[in-house]
Amino acid sequence: MRPFHTFMVDDQGSWTGTLVAAWHIARAIERSTDREAVGLLLPTGGLFPAALLATWMTGKVAVPLNYLLSREDLEYIVKDSGADTVVTVGPMLDYIQGPTASMKPLRLESLKFGGVPPVRRAARRGADDLAVLLYTSGTSGRPKGVMLSAGNLDANVDQIIRWASFDRHDVLLGVLPQFHSFGLTVLTLLPMVVAGKAVYTARFLPRKVLDLAKQHAVTAFVAIPSMYNALSAAKHGGKECFERLRYAVSGGEPLPDAVAAAFQERFGVRIAEGYGLTETSPVTNWCLPSEWRHRSVGRPLPDVQERIVAPDGRVLPAGEDGEIRIKGPNVMHGYWNLPEETAKVFDENGFFRTGDMGRFDRDGHLFITGRIKEMLIISGENVFPREIEEVLNRHPSVKDSAVIGLQDPSRGEVPLAFVELHEGATFDATALQHHCRATLPAYKVPRDIRRLEALPRNATGKIVRRSLNAQMPGIA
Repeated sequence: MRPFHTFMVDDQGSWTGTLVAAWHIARAIERSTDREAVGLLLPTGGLFPAALLATWMTGKVAVPLNYLLSREDLEYIVKDSGADTVVTVGPMLDYIQGPTASMKPLRLESLKFGGVPPVRRAARRGADDLAVLLYTSGTSGRPKGVMLSAGNLDANVDQIIRWASFDRHDVLLGVLPQFHSFGLTVLTLLPMVVAGKAVYTARFLPRKVLDLAKQHAVTAFVAIPSMYNALSAAKHGGKECFERLRYAVSGGEPLPDAVAAAFQERFGVRIAEGYGLTETSPVTNWCLPSEWRHRSVGRPLPDVQERIVAPDGRVLPAGEDGEIRIKGPNVMHGYWNLPEETAKVFDENGFFRTGDMGRFDRDGHLFITGRIKEMLIISGENVFPREIEEVLNRHPSVKDSAVIGLQDPSRGEVPLAFVELHEGATFDATALQHHCRATLPAYKVPRDIRRLEALPRNATGKIVRRSLNAQMPGIA
């Protein structure tokens, strides 16, 4: 990393002295706490990497906090991690309606960053030393702290560089939050390591994102499907916005065919899908443009081992569906203070059980078919929601959809669909069912289709199915 290189541009301007700021913050952290963990509650931008580096300089563990969570969950995470000091700024405290009971705010606007920085010897950190605790919402219950070591993060950044040939000439446009694993590794650590540049904006505003892409000649853009959809619908900007783009990557949830087609038609850019989990630091697969295949998330990155496993533990050949299991230097050390949960997610060969279903083709390209817990069993047949959702999303009135299972005494389960419509569209459940029957076998056609003004989503835009389940009696 070059100390005075402009590697970060955010809504407040350019950052050229990130290391200098980090030294000042490190001194303040040392004065504030003697605990092992430090919370980071910051808007997306240049303050986050400075605070992250400062935390590591003091030998402490960073706990990025999702400011979109409830106060109850934020309080739980701070207490569970053992942190007391939370590095933050006033507007973030206002956003969460003040600090929770366990938070001791270290407000950065109260620090003086001028003068000679308090340079000291940074704490030495080994590959196995804990670097961050990233709390995942999981499928149920309390958030779990994913333990990622310095070696995990170093390995994943190195894997990405080797796979996609990033260097100091790359400019990454960051719209994902930095408390999220993709925002942390791909859009914060990666540009620092290669001495490139990251352009960040705290709010996803399509016009602003397109302007930034054009202004900074962005070479890589990582987003979720709903963001690509919004950019395609924007009235502003065209192919000139992404003239120098090498990579447009979609992750977090399956990329609908209609979204991919609309973006390519509008901007002349083909979106490639990637795959990863918080527990894998996160990137494990990436479909490079030169290897693009429809719905593939690509081959495994260097040093990542993957296998498809049947319920009985057999490793399956290409073309067969099973659970995706992963092993490599980027895989987490476990869940914080949850040894039993940790033991459950690793098999006897040390592979991490992802809970995702997928299959390989003959050339080693991975295709995600669904979540094990989301899979429906209808009259003995395995049905994945994505297949039904893809059909619904092709209807001109449907903006997005989500399918869950409804208990049925004769079939076991039947599909139930929720749809979010385009502005001005008319909801007609019967017409949507007829649309599905034209493509799907009868048992996959939703028994009922319901309209929601907006599908429930998490901070990265992924649909939260358990929120849909909670609306239906008898669904857990």
